[in-house]
Amino acid sequence: MATGRSLVRRVASTPWNARLRELASQSLFSESITLYRSMLRSGSSPDAFSYPFTLKSCAALSLPVSGQQLHCHVIREGCVAEPFVLTALISMYCKCGLVEGARKLFDENTQSHQLGLAVLNSFITMYMKCGSVESGRRLFDGVPVKGLITWNAVISGYAQNGLAYDVLELYEEMKSYGVRPDPVTLVSVLSSCAHLGAQRIGQEVEKLVEANGFVSNVFVSNALISMYARCGNLAKARGVFDVMPVRSLVSWTAMIGCYGMHGMAETGLKLFDDMIRNGIRPDKTVFVMVLSTCSHSGLTNKGLELFDAMKREYKLEPGPEHYACVVDLLGRAGRIDEACEFIESMPIEPDGAVWGALLGACKIHKNVDMAEVAFAKVIELEPMNIGYYVLMSNIYTDSNNQEGIWRIRVMMRERGFKKEPGYSYVEHKGRVHLFLAGDRSHEQTEEVYRMLDELETSVMEIEGNTDCDRCGEVSSSTREHSERLAVAFAILKTSPGAEILVIKNLRVCEDCHVFIKMVSKIVDRRFVVRDASRFHYFEDGLCSCKDYW
Repeated sequence: MATGRSLVRRVASTPWNARLRELASQSLFSESITLYRSMLRSGSSPDAFSYPFTLKSCAALSLPVSGQQLHCHVIREGCVAEPFVLTALISMYCKCGLVEGARKLFDENTQSHQLGLAVLNSFITMYMKCGSVESGRRLFDGVPVKGLITWNAVISGYAQNGLAYDVLELYEEMKSYGVRPDPVTLVSVLSSCAHLGAQRIGQEVEKLVEANGFVSNVFVSNALISMYARCGNLAKARGVFDVMPVRSLVSWTAMIGCYGMHGMAETGLKLFDDMIRNGIRPDKTVFVMVLSTCSHSGLTNKGLELFDAMKREYKLEPGPEHYACVVDLLGRAGRIDEACEFIESMPIEPDGAVWGALLGACKIHKNVDMAEVAFAKVIELEPMNIGYYVLMSNIYTDSNNQEGIWRIRVMMRERGFKKEPGYSYVEHKGRVHLFLAGDRSHEQTEEVYRMLDELETSVMEIEGNTDCDRCGEVSSSTREHSERLAVAFAILKTSPGAEILVIKNLRVCEDCHVFIKMVSKIVDRRFVVRDASRFHYFEDGLCSCKDYW
């Protein structure tokens, strides 16, 4: 039973609480915190019903210091024993990344059993966001009866940590328990399908989207666009985009980026113009997309025009990522001196991405002297980025500079670096098959290697030996490159005239690029290869990138 004093305090705080609840529910989080402070200045005392809304606002704005101050207020007012206040406190600590504080509250509270799934879900989400996937999964496994929110916490966490296989496995398990997915679930599943190139599974998800009336959900539609585009089906991606009832700036940006990734620069730039004609004002993100599109397609002057328009017409201040795009734009075109002058004229300090773009251009155009300058700058800014060391090693390999190669190897050894292993995916009958560089664990390894022998013999008859020891995979043997294993497997499983999608985690090397071009001519297949940078369409001995990638 409430005491007279607490009853008076609650009555006095009721109007404030109603307004705090209203602001928080409308996502006006800054206004909510300002109102709470006004409440204190007015002489009114908060009660247990004041804190959840204000704590929610601190969590949404990621204000850990303000959240900790509120925790002190909660203790001072004697409200920490209220389960809904404690839940809000733990949630705030989790979302602000204060793991130890959240855990301490949870462990010390004698009423933990009253907190239920809300706190457990917050902890699962917190662990996943902090990369402690195993801890989050252990909590999940300990929940006796799992609702949709609990399943989503782990599925979303796996997706955010790039564990696409685990997402699809857990999604199937969730369905077996009779739990129906919602848009949050489906966005995570679609992003995992995109990552793995699992178009058939993605198509099944699209049927669920249509059956459950989620088509109007812009986040789901954007995820569908990305899934189809990253699975090589650009026509389906555009079909989803065209029927969207409302297209956000994110939707336009995603579709423009898809065209750029597929090497269809002119179509992407036309869509950019359509977006502007439809009254959508471009932001900095979409300019990264169009500048990158121009760079990979050799549209150097068009890219420079767009960079100028970004500043002049749209009053958008370029960030380091835009300057890096321009350096890449000039560098890929062989205008290395102009790229260097551009870096020197930048109004902001060039970051690692800027110097990395110059280093990449030096690799393309075999400019070792400038590469050494760019490398020295980039490892000063990003000393633990292994990609730059591998790139410089490849530059030395191209120039047959053994001393340089050994110097890079020593640097990498001293820093404890290991090259990222190459791996490739290919989907067959709804199952995603993974091939690692040098892998012999696949159930059909013998057949795959026999097919690879046949292909290599045929290619050498046409082009001569295409041995490659430069692509940064685990093994220096050409036959162990993961995309070659995936290609050989896919040929075994398809008939002439088929289209085959292969997804590679690293940039496809030059010699493997030549190999797949020749294979597409020999076996009458169309190969769509998605590497770390873009899509390559191989058909009848040619590639859509025109060797400009």
